[in-house]
Amino acid sequence: MIRAIVFDFGQTLVDSAEGFRAAEKEAQRKASAALGLPEGEAFLAVYREIRSRFHARSDFSRKRIIEELFRHYGRKPDSALLEHWETEYWERIKAMTRIFPETETVLTALRERYRLALITNAQGQTETGKHRLGHYPELMRFFEVIVVAGEGGIPAKPDPLPFRLCLDRLGIAPGEAVYVGDDWRIDVCGSEAAGMHPVWLRHRSLQRNWPQVETAAPVIDSLERLLDLEPLFTGEEK
Repeated sequence: MIRAIVFDFGQTLVDSAEGFRAAEKEAQRKASAALGLPEGEAFLAVYREIRSRFHARSDFSRKRIIEELFRHYGRKPDSALLEHWETEYWERIKAMTRIFPETETVLTALRERYRLALITNAQGQTETGKHRLGHYPELMRFFEVIVVAGEGGIPAKPDPLPFRLCLDRLGIAPGEAVYVGDDWRIDVCGSEAAGMHPVWLRHRSLQRNWPQVETAAPVIDSLERLLDLEPLFTGEEK
């Protein structure tokens, strides 16, 4: 029996896709200019390779990524400047983030039948003492438990600890919870490894190259599909 639904935040409840694209372009421009390098394919290949390595271990801090980029080119970065860039990066994303149109309606309906919780990775924002969750009180009110992984000694997803911590706070078994997220490795694989029932949200409004993988997890293109939850797992969708 499903007793709780646990959500990811970014790209699950809110759409930050355009913000991330704009912030990434600006970060690349600033880094190439500071290094005195043309923002061409050679530079971008190095930047993307370093970024991929950090993302693979769920480290999303642009400060640390660009520090590594500077080290690659044998340069010493200005720590204060990179902290300023980090703040600007997340401010740009915050300014361009929009709540998915159906989010509040769906959460309102689900709260009548299930306990709701949220687990999100810190993504580097907390280095400035500000997590973007705090800018969305209209969403936070729906959740009985909120776990910010990657801060306060809690490892980032897909480590099983934040999932287990959330379940412990809810007082339920892993098999009694569904986890809804957009990221294959972090959300789907992470929650499944913790014993939860993953649902992979590949929102129809996002222009994104999704991983081409085989999965037994239900794949949905809108949060509205959660309103009829049980058929997703029985294969009896209407």
